[in-house]
Amino acid sequence: MGGAQVNLGRGTVQELLVDQSQLSWIASFIWRIADDVLRDLYVRGKYRDVILPMTVLRRLDSILEPRKSAVLELKAQLDVAQIHHQDAALREAAGQAF
Repeated sequence: MGGAQVNLGRGTVQELLVDQSQLSWIASFIWRIADDVLRDLYVRGKYRDVILPMTVLRRLDSILEPRKSAVLELKAQLDVAQIHHQDAALREAAGQAF
């Protein structure tokens, strides 16, 4: 390839390789933490049963963070008003369909 850059739509080959390298480093970092923290709590083969749900929860938390205070405020108002079917209003306040 030399000095030529190949664009694959999502970035150059070099950018994709850097992304892959960073992804590998992050994955290794997470598994090292898992070994340190979960060693005596879970069998090594069961780490994924803990890490995947925690990763999903963290991603959801990150997505919802910008509107969290508005959602919590609305939740408190709905509770005070004794409204039991709150799902639609809270999803709208969150700006998400879930």
